[in-house]
Amino acid sequence: MLSTLGAAAIGYLAGLLPSADIVAKGLDPRCSGSGNPGAANITNLLGKRAGATVFAMDMGKALLAGAIGRSLAGESGANVAASAAVLGHCFPVNSGFRGGKGVAASLGQMLATFPAYLPVEVALGAVAAKSDFWKDKPVATVAATCGLWTGLGWVWARHGLPNLWAPRAGPSMPLAAAASSAAIVYRFSVEANRTPPAPPFE
Repeated sequence: MLSTLGAAAIGYLAGLLPSADIVAKGLDPRCSGSGNPGAANITNLLGKRAGATVFAMDMGKALLAGAIGRSLAGESGANVAASAAVLGHCFPVNSGFRGGKGVAASLGQMLATFPAYLPVEVALGAVAAKSDFWKDKPVATVAATCGLWTGLGWVWARHGLPNLWAPRAGPSMPLAAAASSAAIVYRFSVEANRTPPAPPFE
């Protein structure tokens, strides 16, 4: 139990890494563009290379958290730590709990804990990106993909299906997916209902 709690703490701390702020170099992404401190907003503000850097950093912090958690507490530690990194990214205490939407971090969690599902997620994301119907309904889109992530995690755990290089699929995997999914859907809902900030100096 102590090892698992330690994994959760390390994961949350990893999630606090302010990738967008580091790459933005003084430009506050919460006060510019869409107001979201994530890769998409940084891409719009500073270009594709900056956005890709933020995406890789956000993905990497959950992946690293999962690896550290696994070394501390095995299967449950990997899932708890990776999910905690997503929660830290979405609700960072050092930024007034105003974090990103968690998509890149969740991909890092999948890579660390459920790589068998990752190709499905990437394929669904590609389809949604090309569909005007789904692009106009981001909350519904992310809720559907997160629901599938959690549901298939339960199937993998229930039947002990192969999980590539990740830890054995067990009960902690769908539970961690559900926790991260709830945070992501919430952040998307908040962003969908929020008025973008006014441009600086206006």
